[in-house]
Amino acid sequence: MPDKPPESVTSPPLSADTHEVTNQVPPLIGHDVADDPALLESLHREGAGWAEPELRELGRLAGTEQVQEWGRLANENPPVLKTHDRYGHRIDEVEFHPHWHDLMRVAVGHGLHATPWQQDRTGAHVARAAKTYVWMQVESGHICPISMTYAAVPALRHTPELAGKYEELLAATEYDYGLREPSTKRGLIAGMSMTEKQGGSDVRANTTMARPVADGSYVITGHKWFTSAPMSDMFLTLAQAPGGLSCFLLPRVLPDGTRNRLRLQRLKSKLGNRSNASAELEYDHAVGWLVGEEGRGVRTIIDMVNNTRLDCAVGSAAGMHYGVVQAVHHATHRQAFGKNLMDQPLMANVLADLAIEAEAATTVGLRLAGATDRANAGDEQEELFRRLGLAVTKYWVCKRAPAHAAEALECLGGNGYVEESGMPRLYREAPLASIWEGSGNVAALDSLRAMAKQPETIEAYFAEVDLAAGADSRLDDATARLRKELSNLDDIEFRARRLVETFALVLQGSLLVRYGDKALADAFCASRFGGDWGVAFGTLPTGIDTRSIIERAQVRA
Repeated sequence: MPDKPPESVTSPPLSADTHEVTNQVPPLIGHDVADDPALLESLHREGAGWAEPELRELGRLAGTEQVQEWGRLANENPPVLKTHDRYGHRIDEVEFHPHWHDLMRVAVGHGLHATPWQQDRTGAHVARAAKTYVWMQVESGHICPISMTYAAVPALRHTPELAGKYEELLAATEYDYGLREPSTKRGLIAGMSMTEKQGGSDVRANTTMARPVADGSYVITGHKWFTSAPMSDMFLTLAQAPGGLSCFLLPRVLPDGTRNRLRLQRLKSKLGNRSNASAELEYDHAVGWLVGEEGRGVRTIIDMVNNTRLDCAVGSAAGMHYGVVQAVHHATHRQAFGKNLMDQPLMANVLADLAIEAEAATTVGLRLAGATDRANAGDEQEELFRRLGLAVTKYWVCKRAPAHAAEALECLGGNGYVEESGMPRLYREAPLASIWEGSGNVAALDSLRAMAKQPETIEAYFAEVDLAAGADSRLDDATARLRKELSNLDDIEFRARRLVETFALVLQGSLLVRYGDKALADAFCASRFGGDWGVAFGTLPTGIDTRSIIERAQVRA
């Protein structure tokens, strides 16, 4: 038998003070998401200052606990495919969480979709980009059908009869969900169905066939590998017609009220963007109408792609801003080694570097939205600038987003790695925009194509950049190096990424030097052009005014 414990030994208390919560960061709620200096400055500079009251209203809504909960629940309860009803009838429906529809209702109600195309007002596309930037910081997945609806209108305008029939409904600010003939609804959502399993970005390899019939429609048969937002009211798709690869409009419900033969095979199980349904779709003798000319499908659809690329860049900038705001908020309230993380020099370096990257992305994204406005108003110079500026920006900003998200998450330490923080969702979402509408290589090669086919786009690009000439010697040197590298065409395809990266950085630098915060612009040029910068974020050179840079990313009560 073991000895009995000495009588002097007492038992521990039945409860201990182990659950007192200290040094934890308060939730970031109840703030105005639109209170973002880079965003607001760009909004006014690009001619959409009139939209600030509505932008602020949307920003305050986005900052509420209720709306942030909408985003969480829409992602934790992803869409479910229902191919048949209880009786065995084919229905091809996707069931979404109710808060998905709440998010869509707000987005459509505030004109984040095709509304600018119906507005004869300076800065309409800038206002829409700014609102999208704010609202998608709540939840990114539902912005996919919003973006495609926005981008569908210029493609439809290749066939004025179709645009006249549907454009006003695509721009309507009523979210009218449900399976009905499009012309009977109060508002429409458009999807896109382009890629196939054998081709991916090489859409010219598509095998889907379109056969013309006597009434002017086409019968379409084939399999699409990615169809985004399969519950949309209509889709733009590519198929091989007798005259070559062509673009078609397919509604889910035909004019006679019957269902079009669009068969959902399965939903994709994706890394991120989980609230949004992406499907494999079978066209089983589906009915569609030609958009544009036969054989000009790629040319027709490029109008749609360019506008969704703008949203990819703006969306990546929004994700960066969300990440740095979360990181700064955490560092403001969390202590380590006897003082706030914010006051630790190395953390300040990281936060400032993240803030610089986010502001550069926001500034160039809104500048390109301004170019969209002016190009649509007939400004040819702005259209040329936009063509090349958007291609290089889409490559670079979207490429930077995953690394930015990873570093912002790390600023929260282990707390950033758990789902409740929201940072894992940001991290999973970050790679999408770089893949969507052409992966990094496709975007880089498209930049080369723009320069080769339209050399005047290069002139328009440098005309924009040269507006900052003489303001910073480091930027001037980088611009000179870019011109020199561009003069050498040897192995240019092999060097495409490096060349396009330089194009994007010089454009960002020129905008920050002209318009940005002085300390931030100086830090950008010192690090990105001055050669005094490491590989990871948080390697800024000494002498940077990190505090003033970080303060621009702090949430104000």
